[in-house]
Amino acid sequence: MARLLVLSGFIVLLAACSTSRYQQDVDSTPVYKDLIQRLPEPNPVREPLSRRGNPDQYEVWGQTYQVSKGLQEYKEIGVASWYGQKFHGHETSNGERFDVYQFSAAHKSLPLPAFVRVTNLENKKSLIVRVNDRGPFHENRIIDLSYAAAVRLGFADSGTAEVEVEMVAPPLMDTDYQTVQVGAFSTKQNALKVQQQLAMLVTENVYVNQEQRDGQILHKVRIGPIAPSRLPEIQNTLQQHQYHSGLVVP
Repeated sequence: MARLLVLSGFIVLLAACSTSRYQQDVDSTPVYKDLIQRLPEPNPVREPLSRRGNPDQYEVWGQTYQVSKGLQEYKEIGVASWYGQKFHGHETSNGERFDVYQFSAAHKSLPLPAFVRVTNLENKKSLIVRVNDRGPFHENRIIDLSYAAAVRLGFADSGTAEVEVEMVAPPLMDTDYQTVQVGAFSTKQNALKVQQQLAMLVTENVYVNQEQRDGQILHKVRIGPIAPSRLPEIQNTLQQHQYHSGLVVP
Protein backbone atom coordinates (compact mmCIF):
# COMPACT_ATOMS: atom_id res chain seq x y z
CA MET A 1 0.00 0.00 0.00
CA ALA A 2 2.81 2.40 0.80
CA ARG A 3 4.15 1.99 -2.71
CA LEU A 4 0.80 3.07 -4.09
CA LEU A 5 0.84 6.30 -2.09
CA VAL A 6 4.20 7.57 -3.31
CA LEU A 7 3.85 10.99 -4.95
CA SER A 8 4.40 10.76 -8.66
CA GLY A 9 3.19 12.43 -11.82
CA PHE A 10 2.24 12.36 -15.50
CA ILE A 11 4.18 13.36 -18.63
CA VAL A 12 6.20 16.39 -19.71
CA LEU A 13 3.86 17.18 -22.62
CA LEU A 14 1.24 15.00 -24.22
CA ALA A 15 2.62 16.05 -27.57
CA ALA A 16 5.75 14.15 -26.70
CA CYS A 17 3.75 10.97 -26.11
CA SER A 18 4.50 7.94 -28.18
CA THR A 19 3.36 4.46 -27.34
CA SER A 20 6.98 3.31 -27.26
CA ARG A 21 7.65 5.12 -23.99
CA TYR A 22 4.72 3.51 -22.15
CA GLN A 23 4.09 -0.01 -20.96
CA GLN A 24 0.75 -0.15 -22.78
CA ASP A 25 -0.66 1.35 -25.97
CA VAL A 26 -4.11 2.21 -24.65
CA ASP A 27 -4.93 3.80 -21.31
CA SER A 28 -6.67 1.52 -18.82
CA THR A 29 -8.54 1.62 -15.54
CA PRO A 30 -6.47 0.87 -12.42
CA VAL A 31 -7.84 -1.06 -9.45
CA TYR A 32 -8.03 -0.33 -5.72
CA LYS A 33 -11.14 1.88 -5.75
CA ASP A 34 -11.64 1.15 -2.04
CA LEU A 35 -8.17 2.55 -1.31
CA ILE A 36 -8.95 5.70 -3.26
CA GLN A 37 -12.07 6.37 -1.22
CA ARG A 38 -9.93 6.44 1.94
CA LEU A 39 -7.22 8.77 0.65
CA PRO A 40 -7.05 12.16 2.42
CA GLU A 41 -7.85 15.27 0.43
CA PRO A 42 -4.74 17.37 -0.31
CA ASN A 43 -4.05 20.41 1.85
CA PRO A 44 -3.96 23.46 -0.45
CA VAL A 45 -0.74 25.36 0.27
CA ARG A 46 1.21 27.83 -1.79
CA GLU A 47 4.33 26.10 -3.08
CA PRO A 48 7.25 27.71 -4.94
CA LEU A 49 6.75 28.08 -8.69
CA SER A 50 8.24 25.01 -10.35
CA ARG A 51 11.44 25.51 -12.34
CA ARG A 52 10.08 23.12 -14.94
CA GLY A 53 6.76 23.23 -16.73
CA ASN A 54 6.29 27.01 -16.64
CA PRO A 55 7.55 28.44 -19.94
CA ASP A 56 5.96 31.65 -21.15
CA GLN A 57 4.45 29.62 -23.95
CA TYR A 58 4.70 26.16 -25.50
CA GLU A 59 3.42 24.38 -28.59
CA VAL A 60 1.50 21.11 -28.86
CA TRP A 61 0.24 19.66 -32.15
CA GLY A 62 0.80 22.96 -33.92
CA GLN A 63 -1.11 25.05 -31.39
CA THR A 64 0.55 27.56 -29.06
CA TYR A 65 -0.49 27.82 -25.41
CA GLN A 66 0.31 30.65 -22.99
CA VAL A 67 1.20 29.96 -19.35
CA SER A 68 -0.30 32.40 -16.83
CA LYS A 69 2.55 32.27 -14.32
CA GLY A 70 1.39 35.25 -12.27
CA LEU A 71 -2.26 34.22 -12.14
CA GLN A 72 -3.79 34.64 -8.68
CA GLU A 73 -7.47 33.96 -9.38
CA TYR A 74 -9.11 31.51 -11.76
CA LYS A 75 -12.57 29.97 -12.12
CA GLU A 76 -13.94 28.17 -15.15
CA ILE A 77 -16.71 25.75 -16.05
CA GLY A 78 -16.07 23.07 -18.64
CA VAL A 79 -15.51 19.40 -19.29
CA ALA A 80 -13.07 17.31 -17.24
CA SER A 81 -11.55 14.01 -18.30
CA TRP A 82 -9.12 11.64 -16.60
CA TYR A 83 -5.95 9.69 -17.38
CA GLY A 84 -4.83 6.45 -15.80
CA GLN A 85 -2.62 3.39 -15.74
CA LYS A 86 -0.89 3.99 -19.07
CA PHE A 87 0.84 7.09 -17.69
CA HIS A 88 1.53 5.80 -14.17
CA GLY A 89 5.15 6.46 -13.17
CA HIS A 90 5.96 8.77 -16.07
CA GLU A 91 7.08 12.38 -15.73
CA THR A 92 4.76 15.33 -15.40
CA SER A 93 5.59 18.72 -16.88
CA ASN A 94 7.21 19.87 -13.63
CA GLY A 95 9.36 16.74 -13.37
CA GLU A 96 7.36 14.76 -10.82
CA ARG A 97 5.93 11.32 -11.42
CA PHE A 98 2.30 10.66 -12.24
CA ASP A 99 0.54 8.46 -9.72
CA VAL A 100 -2.97 7.30 -10.55
CA TYR A 101 -3.64 6.98 -6.81
CA GLN A 102 -2.95 10.63 -6.00
CA PHE A 103 -5.24 13.61 -6.46
CA SER A 104 -3.47 15.52 -9.24
CA ALA A 105 -4.38 17.18 -12.51
CA ALA A 106 -3.16 18.61 -15.82
CA HIS A 107 -4.09 22.06 -17.08
CA LYS A 108 -3.05 23.92 -20.22
CA SER A 109 -2.25 27.33 -18.71
CA LEU A 110 -2.30 27.39 -14.90
CA PRO A 111 1.07 27.93 -13.15
CA LEU A 112 2.62 24.78 -11.71
CA PRO A 113 2.12 23.63 -9.07
CA ALA A 114 -1.26 25.07 -8.10
CA PHE A 115 -4.14 23.70 -6.05
CA VAL A 116 -7.65 23.89 -7.46
CA ARG A 117 -11.05 22.82 -6.21
CA VAL A 118 -12.91 20.75 -8.79
CA THR A 119 -16.67 20.40 -8.39
CA ASN A 120 -18.65 17.88 -10.40
CA LEU A 121 -21.72 19.91 -11.41
CA GLU A 122 -23.71 16.76 -12.09
CA ASN A 123 -23.50 15.30 -8.56
CA LYS A 124 -22.07 18.29 -6.58
CA LYS A 125 -19.08 16.27 -5.36
CA SER A 126 -16.02 18.43 -4.77
CA LEU A 127 -12.29 17.73 -4.35
CA ILE A 128 -9.00 19.61 -4.00
CA VAL A 129 -6.38 18.48 -6.54
CA ARG A 130 -2.81 19.55 -7.21
CA VAL A 131 -2.07 20.69 -10.77
CA ASN A 132 1.41 19.55 -11.80
CA ASP A 133 1.09 18.85 -15.51
CA ARG A 134 0.07 20.20 -18.92
CA GLY A 135 -3.06 19.10 -20.78
CA PRO A 136 -5.62 18.03 -21.81
CA PHE A 137 -5.04 18.81 -25.46
CA HIS A 138 -8.39 17.48 -26.62
CA GLU A 139 -11.01 19.92 -27.82
CA ASN A 140 -13.56 21.24 -25.33
CA ARG A 141 -11.81 19.92 -22.20
CA ILE A 142 -10.42 22.25 -19.55
CA ILE A 143 -8.76 19.86 -17.10
CA ASP A 144 -7.43 16.29 -17.02
CA LEU A 145 -7.67 14.62 -13.62
CA SER A 146 -5.88 11.62 -12.22
CA TYR A 147 -7.92 8.43 -12.09
CA ALA A 148 -8.13 8.72 -8.30
CA ALA A 149 -9.66 12.18 -8.56
CA ALA A 150 -12.18 10.98 -11.12
CA VAL A 151 -13.22 8.16 -8.79
CA ARG A 152 -13.77 10.56 -5.88
CA LEU A 153 -15.71 12.95 -8.10
CA GLY A 154 -17.87 10.14 -9.41
CA PHE A 155 -17.13 10.13 -13.14
CA ALA A 156 -14.44 7.47 -13.55
CA ASP A 157 -16.87 5.17 -15.34
CA SER A 158 -18.35 7.79 -17.66
CA GLY A 159 -14.95 9.24 -18.55
CA THR A 160 -15.92 12.91 -18.58
CA ALA A 161 -18.04 15.31 -16.54
CA GLU A 162 -19.00 18.97 -16.50
CA VAL A 163 -17.08 20.60 -13.67
CA GLU A 164 -16.25 23.92 -12.10
CA VAL A 165 -12.54 24.52 -11.51
CA GLU A 166 -11.44 27.21 -9.08
CA MET A 167 -7.85 27.93 -8.06
CA VAL A 168 -7.49 28.02 -4.27
CA ALA A 169 -3.69 28.17 -3.88
CA PRO A 170 -1.50 29.60 -6.66
CA PRO A 171 2.26 28.99 -6.50
CA LEU A 172 4.55 31.47 -4.81
CA MET A 173 6.25 33.95 -7.11
CA ASP A 174 9.54 35.71 -6.40
CA THR A 175 7.63 38.81 -5.29
CA ASP A 176 5.79 36.77 -2.64
CA TYR A 177 8.95 35.88 -0.75
CA GLN A 178 10.32 37.96 2.10
CA THR A 179 13.69 38.61 3.74
CA VAL A 180 14.45 39.06 7.42
CA GLN A 181 17.42 41.09 8.60
CA VAL A 182 18.76 39.85 11.93
CA GLY A 183 21.53 42.36 12.52
CA ALA A 184 24.00 44.84 11.05
CA PHE A 185 27.67 44.75 12.12
CA SER A 186 30.63 47.00 11.51
CA THR A 187 32.99 44.03 11.47
CA LYS A 188 32.65 41.17 9.04
CA GLN A 189 33.86 38.62 11.61
CA ASN A 190 30.90 39.30 13.90
CA ALA A 191 28.50 39.05 10.99
CA LEU A 192 29.94 35.71 9.88
CA LYS A 193 29.65 34.36 13.43
CA VAL A 194 25.94 35.21 13.57
CA GLN A 195 25.48 33.79 10.08
CA GLN A 196 26.90 30.44 11.20
CA GLN A 197 24.68 30.38 14.28
CA LEU A 198 21.53 31.14 12.30
CA ALA A 199 22.34 28.53 9.67
CA MET A 200 21.89 25.91 12.40
CA LEU A 201 18.44 27.24 13.34
CA VAL A 202 16.66 27.68 10.02
CA THR A 203 16.51 25.81 6.73
CA GLU A 204 16.36 28.99 4.62
CA ASN A 205 19.46 30.62 3.18
CA VAL A 206 21.43 32.84 5.61
CA TYR A 207 23.77 35.35 4.01
CA VAL A 208 25.77 38.52 4.70
CA ASN A 209 25.00 41.61 2.63
CA GLN A 210 27.54 44.45 2.63
CA GLU A 211 26.33 48.03 2.32
CA GLN A 212 28.12 51.34 2.62
CA ARG A 213 26.46 54.11 4.60
CA ASP A 214 28.03 57.47 5.52
CA GLY A 215 31.44 56.14 4.62
CA GLN A 216 31.04 53.07 6.84
CA ILE A 217 30.62 49.50 5.64
CA LEU A 218 27.86 47.54 7.36
CA HIS A 219 27.67 43.77 7.23
CA LYS A 220 23.97 42.87 7.36
CA VAL A 221 22.98 39.31 8.27
CA ARG A 222 19.81 38.28 6.46
CA ILE A 223 17.60 35.21 6.04
CA GLY A 224 15.79 34.62 2.80
CA PRO A 225 13.98 34.14 0.60
CA ILE A 226 11.22 33.16 3.04
CA ALA A 227 7.76 31.94 2.08
CA PRO A 228 5.04 33.96 3.87
CA SER A 229 3.77 30.83 5.61
CA ARG A 230 7.23 30.30 7.16
CA LEU A 231 7.75 33.85 8.41
CA PRO A 232 5.93 33.56 11.80
CA GLU A 233 7.85 30.38 12.66
CA ILE A 234 11.20 31.93 11.78
CA GLN A 235 10.48 35.08 13.78
CA ASN A 236 9.46 32.93 16.75
CA THR A 237 12.70 30.93 16.46
CA LEU A 238 14.72 34.15 16.44
CA GLN A 239 12.99 35.38 19.59
CA GLN A 240 13.57 32.08 21.39
CA HIS A 241 17.30 32.39 20.71
CA GLN A 242 17.48 36.04 21.77
CA TYR A 243 17.59 37.54 18.28
CA HIS A 244 15.20 40.43 18.69
CA SER A 245 16.09 42.44 15.61
CA GLY A 246 14.39 40.26 13.01
CA LEU A 247 13.08 42.95 10.66
CA VAL A 248 11.34 42.23 7.36
CA VAL A 249 13.22 44.11 4.65
CA PRO A 250 12.60 44.57 0.89
